[in-house]
Amino acid sequence: MTAVTPELLKRFDVPGPRYTSFPTADRFVEAFGAKDYVLALQQRKASAAARATPLSLYVHVPFCESLCYYCACNKIVTKHHDRAAVYLRYLEKELALHTAHCGKGQLVSQLHLGGGTPTFLSDDELRSLKMLLHEHFKLEPGGEYSIEVDPRTVTDERLAVLKELGFNRLSFGVQDFEEQVQVAVHRVQPAEQVFSLVSTARQLGFASINVDLIYGLPKQTPESFERTLAKVNELKPDRIALYAYAHLPQRFKPQRRIADADLPSGEAKLSMLSRSIEAFMQAGYVYVGMDHFALPDDALAVAKRQGRLHRNFQGYSTQPDCDLIALGVSAIGKVGASYSQNAKTLEEYYDAIDAGQLPVVRGLALSRDDMVRRAVIMGLMCQGAILFEPMEQAWLLNFREYFPSEMEALKNLESQGLLQINEEGFKVTALGWFFVRAVAMVFDRYFQADQNRARFSRII
Repeated sequence: MTAVTPELLKRFDVPGPRYTSFPTADRFVEAFGAKDYVLALQQRKASAAARATPLSLYVHVPFCESLCYYCACNKIVTKHHDRAAVYLRYLEKELALHTAHCGKGQLVSQLHLGGGTPTFLSDDELRSLKMLLHEHFKLEPGGEYSIEVDPRTVTDERLAVLKELGFNRLSFGVQDFEEQVQVAVHRVQPAEQVFSLVSTARQLGFASINVDLIYGLPKQTPESFERTLAKVNELKPDRIALYAYAHLPQRFKPQRRIADADLPSGEAKLSMLSRSIEAFMQAGYVYVGMDHFALPDDALAVAKRQGRLHRNFQGYSTQPDCDLIALGVSAIGKVGASYSQNAKTLEEYYDAIDAGQLPVVRGLALSRDDMVRRAVIMGLMCQGAILFEPMEQAWLLNFREYFPSEMEALKNLESQGLLQINEEGFKVTALGWFFVRAVAMVFDRYFQADQNRARFSRII
């Protein structure tokens, strides 16, 4: 950390994308709609190679019983659980619309239920949803089937039901163990409750248990976060997802309940990030990438070692780069050389399905240049390195001639110790991992031309 100078902090304390996709979702356009998405599904159905590649499925469950002030997810806060039954009926219709165009029984190797709070659904509703998915797709034995869990909404008995339904990975939303931080973000959950649930999940035999943490929340300090880190290392989950809080109250209304004065400084946030990396690596975790850690024998760490790591809308993934079918309100998918997003409100989502249409309201058809840049950015985000020759062979180009201005920008980053460049390619340094988003941003031609960058989270 002695190499992280105040000058570097000031220079890179800027907004930037997280690159769960490229181009990023803010580049989606309404000119891409349901007809374009149907065409992408039909092209997949017509391609033997595409059909032979397993799919990834994402299901968005938007409902939450309680509002967390930091949250930027698409959610609906309600105590009325009857709304879930209506939502499931529309998910069933959306599934039927999908398979009408791409065919029933396609192989799936990855399923993720996110939200909102997926465990807002009752046991019977979760069973119904899983049956619907089995009716329309073939879930591969040994696939990665995960669900996000709010510790306040599950019991030992509910965890047993999730295991029975075939989920083999859990992600617990912890964020911070300090009570004053939990009160400040309106999400109070005692550490004892989390420890008990994780213990039960281990006894039930879940293959991997993830814990989500957020640094940069109100009332956090480097000292208080040290105590949270110590508890997490005592808990010893298989994976840890460590996110920087993105304070964008102009975009996300719940965040307006957080006072700017309660937020830690950029220097404090970097201290939390640095100490987290140090603490987790000392505890035996592998630093997988920008926001993920895993124990050495976890599938995520194995994928990193073997060069198989990928990144999608849910973060880092062990699965090969594949098409992602996204279901539910606001869900974002990727099929072929296109991205698509469903309607963001229940009313629009229901109206489209009632009209017999897929609820896609915007998206993007990628150009060749988009795909070249995506390959570079994802290589940086996942492996921290780019080799010229494989890129040139894959895309039939001369890398340095294709990216002349970008190569000049990289030299500037190299002079600051963030990169190492040689004749074979370039690699992010240990220092550079703190600023890997800034390295990736060099290749983002949209971002470089953008005059309105404040909508992104800050990279520190």
